[in-house]
Amino acid sequence: MTAARITLLGRPGCHLCDDARQVISRVATELGVTWEERDITQSADDLREFWEKIPVTFVDGVQHDFWRVSEERLRAALR
Repeated sequence: MTAARITLLGRPGCHLCDDARQVISRVATELGVTWEERDITQSADDLREFWEKIPVTFVDGVQHDFWRVSEERLRAALR
């Protein structure tokens, strides 16, 4: 199984996470790349490190964005 190219870190009830999810889903579908979502409330380390930054987006394991996901920047990073 291939690792996801995009990882979204978020938490339930986060409206910015909902917005990020829509952008990521659209871009990933259009470009044919895989993505996954991780709930920071399930990991004490994630919660401590990312609580004030969510949603946080990683591309190929490298932090890409936080708070807002720019569709244009995400597309460029995936090229």
